Amino acid sequence: MGIFKRSRGGASAAAAVSAFWEQWPDLREQLENAGETVPDGPRERLDALVRAIHPELAWEADAERRVLTLTGGGLAEPRGAAERWRKKRPKRDTWTFHAARQADPEALSGRLAFGDHEFDLSYVKLGMRVDSARARVDISAYHPDFLFVDEDVRLKVAFRVLDLALGEDDVARWIGDVSLAVEPPIDSLPPSLLASVVEQIAEPFKQGAWLTGEGRTPRGHPAHLAVRFPLHRQDHPLCDVHVALTLPYAHSNPDLLPVEPSASALRRAEAELESLPGAVLALRETGDGRRVLHFYADPDAGALPALDQFAASWPEGRARVESRLDPAWQTLAPYRT
Repeated sequence: MGIFKRSRGGASAAAAVSAFWEQWPDLREQLENAGETVPDGPRERLDALVRAIHPELAWEADAERRVLTLTGGGLAEPRGAAERWRKKRPKRDTWTFHAARQADPEALSGRLAFGDHEFDLSYVKLGMRVDSARARVDISAYHPDFLFVDEDVRLKVAFRVLDLALGEDDVARWIGDVSLAVEPPIDSLPPSLLASVVEQIAEPFKQGAWLTGEGRTPRGHPAHLAVRFPLHRQDHPLCDVHVALTLPYAHSNPDLLPVEPSASALRRAEAELESLPGAVLALRETGDGRRVLHFYADPDAGALPALDQFAASWPEGRARVESRLDPAWQTLAPYRT
């Protein structure tokens, strides 16, 4: 049976989300009356309420357009917390709420201030190197004013430009390495063209695929691996729980890999579980007489008890379900490029 239990942190985060929306009507009025500069009082209240949801979240408000955004800066772990906050939003509110920064291509011709320095974004140039094998675009970012600011500010400008060009989630999905340049990269392009480059990279992967490989089990027998590719955390923001379903099989060859009828039973099991609501099958490992299916699941969507029930009914041996919180998807890290 599964061993996942909702942590105190999960309960406190839910309470923090409720506290935010309870105070939102008053904060909304203050934001709408504040003009361009939010006073210290409501700013500090918002800071505290958002950090209570997750300490790595920040907020951005546009009172003129009535938009409030929570951002985790592209990090995987706070993305789920922001999405849960967004899902609890008032359904008839006059504001729009986002759980990540949205693309804003028109702002790429504007100005951006960091500290005492203001950057004219029309001077930004990007070197773009497409890595089709990784389904990523590596970026070299240039602005003539990078000569006058430190590296931390340069990085902030570069990533803000990428967010404006693509939106925070697509930056996490498709952007690989980001480096800084003090001279325009060869064949550099304006950031406004980055979305077109990313669209070309993403097109072959719209249906998704499985990357397969072979290895050895700890006992020295052959092992088969398959990982879903590409698999983006941002496409499954509520799936914070890693679940490993271990299915033993009764029929194997001398290498302890499955043969009929077990091979067909495993294929049927995978086909059935791939459509499980609130879960995504990310990885499968086969060897030593068992197949381990690795899922990421939304703990509130019913996938965990469904997997427990499936394990209890598995006919070829004693199946096992193990689960734990893994909002950053660290379990997948060794298998991802």
